[in-house]
Amino acid sequence: MEQSPRPAHCLVFPYPMQGHINPMHQFSKTLVSKGIKVTLVTTKFLSKSFQQLSGSMPVETISDGFEGGYASAESLEAYFSKFKKIGSETLTKLIEKLNATGFPVDCIVYDAMMTWVLDVVKSFGLVSAIFFTQSCAVDNIYYHVKKGLINVPVENRVSLPGLSVLEPLDMPSFVHNPGLYPGLLDIMVNQFSDIDKVDWVLCNTFYKLEEEVIEWMSKQLRLRAIGPTIPRKCLNNQKTREDDTDNGLQMFKPNTDAYMNWLNEQQDHSVIYVSFGSLAELNAEQMQELAYGIKQSGKHFLWVVRASEEGKLPKGFVEETSSKGIVVQWCSQMEVLAHKALGCFVTHCGWNSTLEALCLGVPMVAVPIWTDQRTNAKFVADVWRMGVRVDTDKNGVFKGEIVGHCIREVMDGEKGKEVKTTSKRWMDMAREAVKEGGSSDISINEFVASLTQHSKS
Repeated sequence: MEQSPRPAHCLVFPYPMQGHINPMHQFSKTLVSKGIKVTLVTTKFLSKSFQQLSGSMPVETISDGFEGGYASAESLEAYFSKFKKIGSETLTKLIEKLNATGFPVDCIVYDAMMTWVLDVVKSFGLVSAIFFTQSCAVDNIYYHVKKGLINVPVENRVSLPGLSVLEPLDMPSFVHNPGLYPGLLDIMVNQFSDIDKVDWVLCNTFYKLEEEVIEWMSKQLRLRAIGPTIPRKCLNNQKTREDDTDNGLQMFKPNTDAYMNWLNEQQDHSVIYVSFGSLAELNAEQMQELAYGIKQSGKHFLWVVRASEEGKLPKGFVEETSSKGIVVQWCSQMEVLAHKALGCFVTHCGWNSTLEALCLGVPMVAVPIWTDQRTNAKFVADVWRMGVRVDTDKNGVFKGEIVGHCIREVMDGEKGKEVKTTSKRWMDMAREAVKEGGSSDISINEFVASLTQHSKS
């Protein structure tokens, strides 16, 4: 009896940070659904948390050279340097181990933050696939910086192929003012080191969302839009709470009963959800301005404030607003965004949060803080027109009364009517992209076919 061919075996290796792990984990689940054997790779430090999200996928670990991960490194530069050296050595050993098991590795999908992986991939003759966790528009900006086609720091308007004209405050913060973030600009633009040697460039977006810039970038690189990589059940059925509604790794353990019970008591589309993700930080003054804006809006609210940030809340704020809202340290964002009580999302516009709101048709009030958030906010407000952006001064500082005005405008104003209609349209287009025969599904099928072909050779 003829033996059935083995499935192609793909290692998926995200950068060890929640915002990078979650989209690549979702992509892994899609690959598994299409017959690919996937092994998730993470650092030893994150392996316990990573195991919780892996489900039926095996998890293997390598070393980044630090017992406590990035937090135990002297600096970001020191972390990346040692990660490259020790990571390359331990990844090589992992591939050698897996190749001896009867399921040799065919491909590595690796995070664009770790370009050193390409050297390991090439040494084994594997298929290489780099995964960008940011928008294609932001990729385009960093690509041009890498090519020396944008002068940094950016002080004037910038016009790039496939993009609308960008003001300096629309640019990623590392490009607009790199002096505030030593070392980070190099890390971001070096995502494009040796990009011409990579077999596949995968971007967490979808064609209709960034059509013009995808068209242009695809002429430079073998780029495919394969997103949005959020739980498929959220894309197929907005109001589900079954097993695939969670977006992956949670660094904190939320008490879901408290805030979900509270949401269940609120009227449909009456609540503003406020969250700035797992990394963005406001100074005490900006935190007080945000609190003032939330309070002044007069709306019911659910505000996520990490434990490390609670000390910045205005004195007495929680008690004074207890009849209107609740403050929690963490929550399951997908569950909240899918809840019928949600009216809008006050967000820092991290790319994952932006995609999640877009895919669930939730209008946004954009309050970008740093990195790519400013560019995402520009597109949310002016290109996709599914939210409003809070105006700031030249230093990116906002006032509370502007926040409150923007919330009321989205919830009750004429602008809000347009935003809600547009949000629904983008939600439909996102679902169209990932369904069978959709643009992202076709791109993923092309990638899967190449892996299957490699496994037979």
